[in-house]
Amino acid sequence: MSNTRTSADPEALLAGLDPEQRAVATTLNGPLAVIAGAGTGKTRAITHRIAYGVATGTYNPTAVLAVTFTTRAAGELRGRLQQLGARGVQTRTFHSAALRQAQYFWPQAYGGELPQVLDNRMSLVAESASRLRIRVDTPRLRDLVSEIAWAKVSNVTAEDYPRLAAAAGRSIASIDPETVARVFTAYEGAKRDRGRIDFEDILLCAAALISEHEQVADTIRRTYRHLVVDEYQDVSPLQQALLTLWRGDRSELCVVGDPAQTIHSFAGAQASYLTDFARRHPGATVVKLVRDYRSTPQVVGCANKIMSGVKAGGISAVTLQAQQPAGPEVEFVEAPDEAAEAAGIADWLSRQASDGVQWREMAVLYRINAQSPAIEQALAERQIPYLVRSGERFYERPEVRQALLTLRTEARAMGEGEGGSAVDQMKAVLGTLGWSPSPPDGAGAVRERWESLSALLSVAEDLTARVAEEGPTATPVDLRAVSAELDARAEAQHVPVAQGVTVSTLHSAKGLEWEAVALLGTQEGSLPFVLATRPEQVEEERRLLYVGVTRARRRLRLSWSRTRNGGGNPRKPSRFLDPVLPESARGAGPTAARSTRRRGSVLSQHCRSCGSALGDAAERKLGRHLSCPSTFDEQTMALLREWRRQQASEQKVPAFCIFTDATLIALAEARPHNRSDLVKVQGLGPAKADKYGDEVLAILGSESERARV
Repeated sequence: MSNTRTSADPEALLAGLDPEQRAVATTLNGPLAVIAGAGTGKTRAITHRIAYGVATGTYNPTAVLAVTFTTRAAGELRGRLQQLGARGVQTRTFHSAALRQAQYFWPQAYGGELPQVLDNRMSLVAESASRLRIRVDTPRLRDLVSEIAWAKVSNVTAEDYPRLAAAAGRSIASIDPETVARVFTAYEGAKRDRGRIDFEDILLCAAALISEHEQVADTIRRTYRHLVVDEYQDVSPLQQALLTLWRGDRSELCVVGDPAQTIHSFAGAQASYLTDFARRHPGATVVKLVRDYRSTPQVVGCANKIMSGVKAGGISAVTLQAQQPAGPEVEFVEAPDEAAEAAGIADWLSRQASDGVQWREMAVLYRINAQSPAIEQALAERQIPYLVRSGERFYERPEVRQALLTLRTEARAMGEGEGGSAVDQMKAVLGTLGWSPSPPDGAGAVRERWESLSALLSVAEDLTARVAEEGPTATPVDLRAVSAELDARAEAQHVPVAQGVTVSTLHSAKGLEWEAVALLGTQEGSLPFVLATRPEQVEEERRLLYVGVTRARRRLRLSWSRTRNGGGNPRKPSRFLDPVLPESARGAGPTAARSTRRRGSVLSQHCRSCGSALGDAAERKLGRHLSCPSTFDEQTMALLREWRRQQASEQKVPAFCIFTDATLIALAEARPHNRSDLVKVQGLGPAKADKYGDEVLAILGSESERARV
């Protein structure tokens, strides 16, 4: 049922707000920064602020532009504002707002239409690299695409890239900065030749129009007099530059964010824009939201301890104050290996289901996608339904567009009360598109298609259940009602959730919440990730764990495994868990460390280049300081990479699933002579040693012979 107001009573809008939220809602003029902790109702605060401004006549709704980072978040803002009576407010992503402006003003400023946006820039980057005779596999191609994107959102040109990338501590394995710059230059040239722009160019085009054409700038600034920016801790230099151009010399700016949830620095986000807001805007009002309405005191206490005393870009994380009743204690579980850890999580989820928690209210979160197969297998073995969370653009998936079109056609053709229940009708429609009641085996595109169609079915099930709760006087749900509901959700980018456990990376889980959350792989090497070596990178990994913990409403389980596959070097729970681990879970760490030293592991304590002590896990994994010269032979590394590429091609898997770059480096530097030495290399273990050992040892052995000749 809709709660949309045609007109809003200003005082009624404030009635349900806490004191801090009310302060946000009533601060209608001048620069305002809202530091909003996880679960503190930031969306509620800023939507009530806009609605209150409209209701009091302070704002013309069409003069307000609210921007955020995902279509889902923009849709949520739009829906809430409509319910609060603030229709006409523009709620968009940065790119959507910029694209709309660029498409409108480009013909006036330059003549002709705005160039089309590239559908697939990976192929053009690959082509650019190929023309330069630079061979790249799929993982390195992705790295190149990401690095070019980082450079553009950071206002770094190809010419300046080698110098500025080094200053920022950025690098791509096996590709030097000068080579990245060459590919970057070739890619920009290829775009110009084809008359195309990419995702970042949308912002650059809008910024150029405003900065170079005073009439364009005046029109935009007259149109949007009040700016609101959500998730401001994720703003990049390019987005900040565009925001400054939109604003001009006016002070009507409200920014909202949480520096403790800055987890996209690798993509160019700079939390300093939020943390330095008051300094850059003298006289600005700063309001902190600290009352957590999402999680139990147990979950909130765990999150607070993880971030206690840590500075997030110059500002301490807010200390959350739990508003929910007490719940179960947070669980900390060590498993002997990764398979056992996944099995333990699956069994824990089954117990939550027995306690009445719906599958859709559960999630398993992990650091990288490579950790997904073990938990997917454990869930499948227990016939637990699950959904692998992917991108935001749900309604742009081909199977979803096809299903909605088919649904509209069937709904128009169907007579009143015809064809049974809405759920049965929906199953029949989806069945013509290949949906089946049981999920397909395995992962990949077939599984993702089934998950999309199942999510659409869940809307019919939810509507039917809602009508049943309203009683016999409620209007029955038919296929037309389901179609109308899905069209409304597509307009608001409200993505349906099917009945299954969400399986997701920590990055993709940001902004979401569940009743029960299990965090998998919270050990050193995963959190913090082994490649996070600089202090600022390690602290971002801590914030990533904080984001994962604060996704849980009542039930939270953190687990780690002592070994990867029952062998190899013992692992310790993440250092970030030190403030929260019970004494019973602390014994494994020192023992594991001593065991590693006794066995003479490849995780050496001294640099093989300079002989001095090593500092962190990444350096011990390599066996040398990151600043010291490598000790492997380039020819050996080239052969190992080519062998890995062939294996990945034959098995149709990404190259890192065979061995990561770090493992190849460790192999090339350690040069194991037999299987016993091989299993000591980090990233190998008995299973991979059995599968690939003979071939790897043959490569290393032949290269040793070559070196002696």
